[in-house]
Amino acid sequence: MAVASVSEEPPAAAMSGAKPGPRAWFVLGALCFVYVLNFLDRQLLSILAKPIQDELGVTDGQLGRISGLYFALFYCLISLPVGWLADRTNRVRVLSFACALWSAATVACGLSRTYPQLVAARMAVGVGEAGGVPPSYAIISDYFPPGRRGTALGIFNLGPPIGQALGVAFGASVAAAYSWRSAFLAVGVIGIVTAVVVFLTVREPPRGGLDTAPKAAAGPAASFWGTLGMFFSRPALLLAALGGGATQFITYGVGNFTTLFLIREKGMTLEEIAVWFALVVLVGMGGGIFVSGRVIDRFTRKSKAAYALVPAASLALAVPFFLGFIWAPTWPLALALLLGPTFLNYFYLSSTVALVQEEVAPNQRVLSGAILLLVMNLIGLGLGPTYVGAASDFLREAHPTNSLQLAFFTLTPFYLLAIGLFLWLARVLRKEAVAA
Repeated sequence: MAVASVSEEPPAAAMSGAKPGPRAWFVLGALCFVYVLNFLDRQLLSILAKPIQDELGVTDGQLGRISGLYFALFYCLISLPVGWLADRTNRVRVLSFACALWSAATVACGLSRTYPQLVAARMAVGVGEAGGVPPSYAIISDYFPPGRRGTALGIFNLGPPIGQALGVAFGASVAAAYSWRSAFLAVGVIGIVTAVVVFLTVREPPRGGLDTAPKAAAGPAASFWGTLGMFFSRPALLLAALGGGATQFITYGVGNFTTLFLIREKGMTLEEIAVWFALVVLVGMGGGIFVSGRVIDRFTRKSKAAYALVPAASLALAVPFFLGFIWAPTWPLALALLLGPTFLNYFYLSSTVALVQEEVAPNQRVLSGAILLLVMNLIGLGLGPTYVGAASDFLREAHPTNSLQLAFFTLTPFYLLAIGLFLWLARVLRKEAVAA
């Protein structure tokens, strides 16, 4: 698919005005749906882990590597050149091509007959998904003005909970009624159709058209190495990425094994997973991400340090619920306690994304978003599931009935690490505000 020049963008005047119009909300809805598919594709493997393990003979460690390290290496490293390309070309077309690519790779997952074939297909999914989120962050930031971006990005970031909830409900139901392969095939076809719709209906907005001085002018395309150096030389951006990465180590480490944990160690069935766990994800994770966007918009008007203090406070509140979920002797009690961390663990997401988009120039937004995701996902997505799977395999000989439970307990110190990083970020943001 050819990539068009940004000269095809609509006039900046069409995007002027502080209040987003109907087109902005349509675009937000379309991109949110793409993000739903992005995360649904990413989570299908963990949701269908038990039947995949039964058919292909995959261990917890192998499952952790294929859903973590192997996927993340391609997803993260490809995101940088994709971000660089999108900052110079038509972001909507980059997004559409990426959606079509990862959806075709999802179909290939459903056709895999061996573990190596599944690994290759998941790597291809990672390559495609690398082009999904960073262009979307930048497109939304050019459809919504400052002061409304936290809410807009909060709505956009409903993609993961909706995608995971749909994946749990749809994937588990299809696997129970037919097979795990049918779920991959159906989701892949839906994604390919969606890619065509986005390509035909979403218009590329002017870069920086809604920004205030001194960053209003988009200027020439930013250099790759210049943007990379800028990001890692600014303590606030680096700490936001590291805090998000430490949080994702927990969320991906637990999230990629929760379904397997509930089935194998709490006694749930696929049919029960399809209803009750899906509701927990949708209500807890979805509610947390949406509320976090509103909270961030409200408190950052008074102090930029709220970008860090809000996620620090939410993570501190999540710890006792997380420990209770792991300990709970029955699955109904475990799911009730799981509502706490699924609501509170994701306040960091809208906060870090909005902070980075506010802090960088318009012509650096896609690449800066890609760098943010690179750091967060290499730490969280790459290492979290890989660590939990390896820990479970290591503990299983001595603790065959609760190896995942013990592996989950070892994640608790990462809550303290994430909280500490966000408190450090708050201090940096206060100093920057005083210096300004």
